[in-house]
Amino acid sequence: MIRRITSVVGELLVTAGVLTLLFVVWQLYWTDLTSGRVQAATVTSLEQQWDATPAPSASASAPAAAPTVDVDQTPPTGDAFAIVYVPRFGSDYAVPVVEGTGTAELQEGIGHYADAALPGQVGNFAIAGHRVTYGKPFNLIADLQDGDAVVVATATQWFTYRVQSHEIVSPKQVSVIAPVPDQPGATPTQAWLTMTACHPMHSARQRYVVHALLESVQDRSAGPPASLAAVGQG
Repeated sequence: MIRRITSVVGELLVTAGVLTLLFVVWQLYWTDLTSGRVQAATVTSLEQQWDATPAPSASASAPAAAPTVDVDQTPPTGDAFAIVYVPRFGSDYAVPVVEGTGTAELQEGIGHYADAALPGQVGNFAIAGHRVTYGKPFNLIADLQDGDAVVVATATQWFTYRVQSHEIVSPKQVSVIAPVPDQPGATPTQAWLTMTACHPMHSARQRYVVHALLESVQDRSAGPPASLAAVGQG
């Protein structure tokens, strides 16, 4: 009887181990594959839509601190409305920005925090992305260097931000996405971009945060900005 019980327990442990392994494979690899395909299709769809129905040209001469912005109100939750390009992450890096930072939205791309500024607006265009699973758009966030470009495309414009600083904070430190990063209550006079992701890798114990400042605005009709030139790829 004892031998039979031991055998059954052993089989259950083996089964549990196999199921755990399958879950890890699904979580780390399958979600990357499926979400990556969905995100790539969204990018293609946005680009085709923008090229097929170009919006009226925005002012290319608007100052960086207060540019003309074609997205003048927050899109519905779940809608993709912009594309992020990061040359440091590779010449083929292009991920859609989706309104919202819930579980469903972060599976579809990079999430835009509710009530945060929109691309190019004075304030803080705050976004979040996974470092692992679901396409892992911010997997290499810690590789960004001061001065690196983060380019955001919308239907009519390209916005080039330059990385200014990095920090690692508690998930409760929401001041990092304040209109003036880390200065809650301050009145913004510049256009910021803040990227957030879980830290360390495979953990949600902290947040890795990158702040970037708007450098320039260019009409989409003028073609991609020079800031999209690939750098430091390995």
